[in-house]
Amino acid sequence: METALTWIDQHSEALIRLADTIWEYAEVGLREHKSSAAQIKFLEEEGFTVTTGVGGMPTAFVASYGQGKPIIGFLGEFDALPGLSQKRVPVRDPVKEGAPGHGCGHNLLGTAALGAAVAIRKEMEATGLVGTVRYYGCPAEETLVGKVFMAREGVFNDLDAALTWHPMHLNSVWMSQSLAMNSVRFVFHGQAAHAAAQPHMGISALDAVELMNIGVNFLREHVIPDARIHYVITRGGGEPNVVPPVAEVWYYVRAPRRTQVDEIYARVLKIAEGAALMTGARLEVNFQVGCYDFLANPVVSQLMVDSLKRVGPPKFTEEEKAFARQIEESFAPGQKETVMRGMSAPKETWDLTLHQDVADIFDAGKILPGSTDVGDVSWITATGQITTATYVIGTASHSWQVAAAAGTGIGQRSMLVAARGLAATACELFTKPEVLAQAREAFLKDTAGKPYVSPLPPDLKPPLEQLAEH
Repeated sequence: METALTWIDQHSEALIRLADTIWEYAEVGLREHKSSAAQIKFLEEEGFTVTTGVGGMPTAFVASYGQGKPIIGFLGEFDALPGLSQKRVPVRDPVKEGAPGHGCGHNLLGTAALGAAVAIRKEMEATGLVGTVRYYGCPAEETLVGKVFMAREGVFNDLDAALTWHPMHLNSVWMSQSLAMNSVRFVFHGQAAHAAAQPHMGISALDAVELMNIGVNFLREHVIPDARIHYVITRGGGEPNVVPPVAEVWYYVRAPRRTQVDEIYARVLKIAEGAALMTGARLEVNFQVGCYDFLANPVVSQLMVDSLKRVGPPKFTEEEKAFARQIEESFAPGQKETVMRGMSAPKETWDLTLHQDVADIFDAGKILPGSTDVGDVSWITATGQITTATYVIGTASHSWQVAAAAGTGIGQRSMLVAARGLAATACELFTKPEVLAQAREAFLKDTAGKPYVSPLPPDLKPPLEQLAEH
């Protein structure tokens, strides 16, 4: 373990430069060409064999070193979010108005996971550890695309464990369950007509959309309370004087378990079919993507907490603390409590500005009202996620405040702690087969031994153009 941790310490500046480079690129999902290339170059120079274009996505790749079992994988991301361009300052000030920015800190996420993978490669070389280490370059997490399409290709199937992390408010481990989801576009095709002179000759596609939405809104009373169904009308017609010949509504259907999403989605689909029957419109269903809920492995998660305590939390400078206090001044009244309560954080952390300790697991059994494509990996192999304090406490996710901190020492110090924690966890898994066996046993118990089945239609291709525009 010492070789791995020493390598991270000695190469911290190189890792920070890589994270900063990706922060400056700020490329949205499925367009992360420069970010992906920068990571590939780093890994190839460190002796990894890289396979690109995984799952039909040009920016997806798998980097491998070693051979045989065990096989430990690190999951990395590098996509930015639209409209969150931000300078490295504690007030709202875009680098370029309307441009993307790293409002979820994925410039840090991918770099720390990559750093941990390289550190394990050095540990293997120095100590004779046997096995395989992999780094997965996963694009488009924000649109829940990358890992889902990679999972359908089977690239995670032989892993003994998958390790990742996420920038967050606290130094701890993510144990809460995320929501499984389907993303689907419903397009209705009608018949144009003059809305005043010959309305009877038209078939309103917009009527079909509105009838579908009414039906789904009535459905809300009859689904489980933790389910979420939300939509936007993306096409509703051109002018009021023309009966709309085409209309589209885009739905997200979410629930705590994949099976629950499947059940609710089947009912939504019948409502759409009913709206088509009522209006005479033709229904076209364009399935975008689907993902599983996140299933945190308790054995791996506890090992991660222990590893974080071993390597220690980030220690921020006075300048960084002052920067954080200025970020804090931008929060809306009551925001800190709302955010921290929403993530089930320990109450003693709510009034802090930066977290400089390691919290024990606090969110086991909770449901986080969001989705992540890490969920699909977690139903294939034992998976755990570290979190470190890259956010000022109380920061709203997907915000300019996240982007600002992700480009400064606050994010960088926490990123290096994440890299050390991931590397320490992997060393334990490589050297203690009994722990891997316990993780596998827990995984089989939590999944009831059921194999992963991709939620994607077998002929569905990655939405390289459509989703990259959003």
